[in-house]
Amino acid sequence: MTELRRAPVDSTVPLTQDELVRATERISLVSDAFSSRVVGQHNVRTALLVTLLAEGHVLLESVPGLAKTLAASTLAQAVDARFARIQCTPDLLPSDIIGTQVYDPRRHEFETQLGPVHANFVLLDEINRASAKTQSALLEAMQERQTSIAGAIHPLPDPFMVLATQNPIEEEGTYVLPHAQMDRFLLKEIVDYPSEDDELVVLERIDDGTLGQHMTDVAAAATTAEVVDLQGLVRRVYVDPAIRRYITAVVRATRDVTSLLGPELGNYVEIGASPRGSIAFFQAARAMAVVQGRHYVIPEDVRELRHSVLRHRIHLSFEALADRVRTETIVDAVFRAIPTP
Repeated sequence: MTELRRAPVDSTVPLTQDELVRATERISLVSDAFSSRVVGQHNVRTALLVTLLAEGHVLLESVPGLAKTLAASTLAQAVDARFARIQCTPDLLPSDIIGTQVYDPRRHEFETQLGPVHANFVLLDEINRASAKTQSALLEAMQERQTSIAGAIHPLPDPFMVLATQNPIEEEGTYVLPHAQMDRFLLKEIVDYPSEDDELVVLERIDDGTLGQHMTDVAAAATTAEVVDLQGLVRRVYVDPAIRRYITAVVRATRDVTSLLGPELGNYVEIGASPRGSIAFFQAARAMAVVQGRHYVIPEDVRELRHSVLRHRIHLSFEALADRVRTETIVDAVFRAIPTP
């Protein structure tokens, strides 16, 4: 597959109504293709679409069996993209992911074999089982959009998106993700159990062959070139200065919760969100606006993304863990205290 060369985008040029209509129609087709395979999980669908349009990466956390792998592969098929799944284990090496050089005895020279990370959509299953050395290799791929093999730089395809999963109930044989890597994920979404009606639909789709071992691929609703075009449109979404101040006020408040909410809640926060939190809100809110069919961001876009953007960027103290205080509780309190523009 030929790699795409991204054209520069002038973010000062506003979206036209025709561009917005075409973008909304294309996103709707991709969303429908996703829903044709994945039952329910509306929050996951929105998180994946926003992450893709905002050119970010997403961390999905849940117990096994809640269709995280299915969601990732279905989204890749919906945009006709290359998909790779990597099962993380403690003995996984960086070369198993980024690639390595292999000696060819016939030609008496080394040749580079690229690893599975060189795909448009990369699913890192149970990323917290990978060792620190392997996670550092993933960090370069996620942040720099490239890999280094024997001193040579290999750009990753465009678009490129990492979908990592994490099981919160098993700790044996796992490694805590470093804060630097957690911060690289645009969103962290908690995948919940399906409703009773959705679970019944799953059984029906297993029965009629829509799901299961012999299920057919989802018909592509877009191409990777169209995804790149949509990402360019997202970068032209208008964000009012009042919304920008709202974003920075919220993120800065997480660094000094005591001044805003008092010591009772302030003692629960050890470290607040870095400026990457502001950048994540800025990028994700733009993508959310396009998903909602608007060429401008409104405060509700920011509020709707508050948990997904901040739950992995605010680090709680031991007192919070002892009192079973959730990060979402702190986030909601901060948003209630910050005036909405």
